[in-house]
Order: sequence, then structure tokens, then C-alpha cells
Amino acid sequence: MANYLHNLRRRRRKRLAHQYAAKAPADQRLAVIGLGRFGSSLANELTQRGWDVLGIDTDDRLVQKHSDGLAHAAVADCTDPEVLRQLGVHEFTSAVVAIGTDIEASILVTSNLLEAEVPNIWAKAISRQHGQILERLGAHHVVLPEYEMGERVAHLVTGRMLDFIEFDDDFALVKTVAPELVTGVPLGRSQVRSKYGVTVVGIKRPGEDFTYATAETVIEKGDVIIVTGKTHAVETFADLS
Repeated sequence: MANYLHNLRRRRRKRLAHQYAAKAPADQRLAVIGLGRFGSSLANELTQRGWDVLGIDTDDRLVQKHSDGLAHAAVADCTDPEVLRQLGVHEFTSAVVAIGTDIEASILVTSNLLEAEVPNIWAKAISRQHGQILERLGAHHVVLPEYEMGERVAHLVTGRMLDFIEFDDDFALVKTVAPELVTGVPLGRSQVRSKYGVTVVGIKRPGEDFTYATAETVIEKGDVIIVTGKTHAVETFADLS
């Protein structure tokens, strides 16, 4: 009886998920495959932002845990391409492969999504090597959340940065306290860009909101600024005393 009820619940979730995939607006519909810490956090955040999220995992316990907070949830093994078809994931415009330590399953699911021609596939990697495999496979976006967070915190711990975000092509954005040697004169005369290879795009004074920086903006001691540029340049600039 327990197995019968378990299978019945699984079939019902698959049927609901397929109905959901057929009716929901395409640009607000996303499948998250893997409901561990990363996948469930992502799914819940997108749900709070108004997206219709289909959460999928092989672990019935995880699905039960997060089913109340998601539009739809299914217990399913997406390494089987037929399961993806039954769930209607091939009709989605976006999918996230948030599978944790099972690299083989991550690769198989990503491959199945590519075969199904899902236009926008995000895949979580647990190492650089894993990420390289996913990129070569054809995943449109590869994220390494643990590595990227570790790198970000390292920048904050070892320097004067208040926040650090690195993008592709060796480009970064940094929030930092303004170095004293660029204070007291308008940005247009400080030659920050020509001297240090960075651009100040925002400024915040104590007790005030952030505002855009202009050539006439005068940075004062204690101001918090947003700086962009090549990663090494912004790192060097943030470390100026």
C-alpha cells in the first residue's frame, strides 16, 4: 500500500507539472532540477518574485519539504529524457540544473535538456573541472556558487572592499571607502580613470542615499564609492591608503 500511494503521488505530480508547463506564461516559467540548499533557495527566491517554478528532485523528502512554497513540485529522475518529456520541461524557456555532488547526474540532465532544446540552461558546478565539462557540453550558463562566494569573501577579508562582484572578461565592480588621495577635487580633475584605470560610477555619503557620480562630483573623506574596471585595477585602487 505504501508503494502504491508513493507511486500515485508521483504520477499526480507529473500530471500537474505537465498541465502547468502547458498553461503558464513562457517568460515566467522555470524548472529547477535539484532541490538541495542551492536549488531550493533559488526556487523559493524566484517564486517570491512572481515566477512559476517547477521544482524537481529524486528525493521525495526534499520535494515534500519544499512543495508548499513552489507552484509545482515533482519527484522524478531527470537523467531519463522520457521523464523530462512527461514533465513538459521541453516546453520551458529556462531550466536550472542545481544537482549537487552527483556529477554524472548533473551532466546527464544537462545533456537531456540540451537534446530537448531548452533555450536557456543554467547549470551548477561543484568544481572548475565540472564547470568546464558543462561548458563543453553546451550549457548556456555555468555557476560555481561555493567557489564564487569563497573568492568574494576572500576579497572582502583581505582588503578595504565592502563588496566585490567579478564578471566575465576580467571585469569587476567594487564597493569601497574612497581612498583619501582622490578626495577634495571633482572627479573630472582627479584623473582617476587615467591614473588608476577605474571609473567611479556611484557615491554615498554617510546618512545619504547612493547617487550617480559625475565629472563634477567631489569625493570627500569617508564617502563610499562604487568603482568599475579591470579586476586587477579595482583591486589595486581599493587598496590605496
